[in-house]
Amino acid sequence: MRREALRRLLGLLRKEFLQIGRDSSALAIAFLLPSILLLLFGYGVSLDAKAVPIALVAEHPDPIAASFMGKFAHSPYFRPQRFLTLESAQKAFAAGRVEGIVLLRSDFGRKVFRGGARIGVIVNGVDANTARLVEGYVQNVAANWLEARARSEGLPSPSLIRADVRVWFNPALASRNYLVPGLMAINMTLTGALLTALVVAREWERGTMEALMATPVRMREILFTKLFPYYVLGMGGMAVSWAMAVWLFGVPFKGSLFVLFATTSLFLLATLVMGLLISSIARNQFLAAQIAIVVTFLPAFILSGFIFDLGSMPAAIRLITYLFAARYFVAILQTIFLAGDIWSVILPNAAALLAMSVLLLAAARFLARKRLD
Repeated sequence: MRREALRRLLGLLRKEFLQIGRDSSALAIAFLLPSILLLLFGYGVSLDAKAVPIALVAEHPDPIAASFMGKFAHSPYFRPQRFLTLESAQKAFAAGRVEGIVLLRSDFGRKVFRGGARIGVIVNGVDANTARLVEGYVQNVAANWLEARARSEGLPSPSLIRADVRVWFNPALASRNYLVPGLMAINMTLTGALLTALVVAREWERGTMEALMATPVRMREILFTKLFPYYVLGMGGMAVSWAMAVWLFGVPFKGSLFVLFATTSLFLLATLVMGLLISSIARNQFLAAQIAIVVTFLPAFILSGFIFDLGSMPAAIRLITYLFAARYFVAILQTIFLAGDIWSVILPNAAALLAMSVLLLAAARFLARKRLD
């Protein structure tokens, strides 16, 4: 009996791998789709504000004002443009040619070292994130210029407290370094769910699933042979994503490949089983794809911490995020890439992924019956 069961299992696995080889869509979902998404997000999406066009206006140009405005020219965060009047700068601001205005009042040079000088800063609030970054950059430029000017003229430091800032895990403060690992989790969510949902739904559409049900094969064997080949494909897609992240985008990888492999396996198992559950509900490819996107991809994109900070969400929404596997995998990936094998982060999230995988497998086994209704 065991030999017969093994022969059935190997035959089913051979059938699945042959079907994958003949089906270009499965290969595209596993390898091409993650690569395209990584390229689009890696190069097209950035939360950093660099070379921001900004207008500089001095009501009374003098050497001190010129020195201050010159500081912006040496900053990688700004692309300064000088205007003679505030009105002309406001017109450029309204036309979208600049993203902010820095105004130096006529008494700036006289009051700057007396503690009474004030500069006007106008930022574009349409993009709130860029507006906050520009505001912080302007304050940083002003503080650095004031410190250097006071030191060069032998004046007392204008700042009573000086912060010695050290940035851990992402010293370059590059958004790509945490966006790309997070995007890998989003890719795995989409490809894992789509792979099994579409393939099984296609078999229902073509009638091959009915033929399979008529054979002596057991349901657990069907489930295994539907998961294992696409697990191999998913891990191959993950390997491609990792190589692109490290070698193409230059994201540091400080953890171990074994931990990455183990945690990816847990996450991929959860997403593949989710695809099986979707295909058991929707036996139509189009409907299965729509459900997979709505149930897996969109929540993973919004509620995983990939872009939006979970801590800033309302408490009720934060509770909902615990229902999605991507939340745990994003935390694991960002930790492995940027910090290393930090077990206090990896183990709780890996345990959550294991629990979700077991529950989803139990649900899939319960719903999977050898019947056609």
